[in-house]
This record gives sequence, structure tokens and C-alpha cells, in this order.
Amino acid sequence: MTLSIENETELELPFEYEKLAEKVIDYTIEHENFPFEAEINLILVDNENIKQINEKYRQIARSTDVLSFPMIEYDVAGNFDKIEADDNNFNPDSGEAIIGDIIISIEKVEEQANLYGHTQEREFAFLLVHSMLHLFGYDHMEPDEAAFMENKQNEILNELQILR
Repeated sequence: MTLSIENETELELPFEYEKLAEKVIDYTIEHENFPFEAEINLILVDNENIKQINEKYRQIARSTDVLSFPMIEYDVAGNFDKIEADDNNFNPDSGEAIIGDIIISIEKVEEQANLYGHTQEREFAFLLVHSMLHLFGYDHMEPDEAAFMENKQNEILNELQILR
């Protein structure tokens, strides 16, 4: 797995976020039985930057906690059977599947950790798992999709022992 991390803010997280990101993303890939080596970009920003990105790409003029930009299209979420059919899904230099980009607001990590009464590490890990599931085609627009995705998130975080 290639994980590129860019911190585009002067804000700092009070833990080793690079190690945690690699652990959580790698485990989510394994948990979902993704059959290829993967390439993911993680970008850390502040509320103002994520607000601008959210407005540009989703036409929603407010900050959010995490944005996911999948690079692979799925007919069925979590079904990786057709990925090999399109060479554009792979980096020609490394051969890795280009999963997509995750953008996280560091300010929201702190705000939501305080709001939900858990650590910033747990909030950061939750946002990573949530975003990875989006990158694998899952969504939460309908109640049944939301419940399914929430169960997967909880399962992964529990297996990693990243608890509330």
C-alpha cells in the first residue's frame, strides 16, 4: 500500500497520526478483502479549506469532517470483480489500484471528539474508516445503507480495539 499524507494546515494532532492512518487504512483494505495493492491520498486541512472544497465539489457552503473522492466506480459497493477491466484504475508506474482521496478537517477531529466524548485518535480513526468505505462504493443516503455502513465501521474499529 502507498499512503501519501499531506498536512496542508499548521494545526497539529496530538498523536502519531501517520502511524494510525496507515494502520486503520491497511486494516480496512484487508477487512474488505480488497484484492490489489492500493494507493490512497490523505490530506489534512482546517475547517476553512474543507469548507471551500465542500462548496466547490458538493455545492454545500459549510465545513464538514471528511470528504471522500473515490477514483474507482463500483456497480455494487464492495464488489471488486470489475476493477481489472479498466487500466485507468491502476497507477501505471506502481501497478497499484488508485483508490482515491480522503480529506479530513483537523479542527473537526478535535470538535467531534469533544462532542462525542472520546479521544481524537478514535475520531480520526472513525473518519478514516468511514471514508475508506466510501472509497469502496458504500454510501449512507438511505436508512438501510446507513445502518449497513455503521455496522461495518463499528466492526472494523472494534477489531482494531479503537473504542469510544
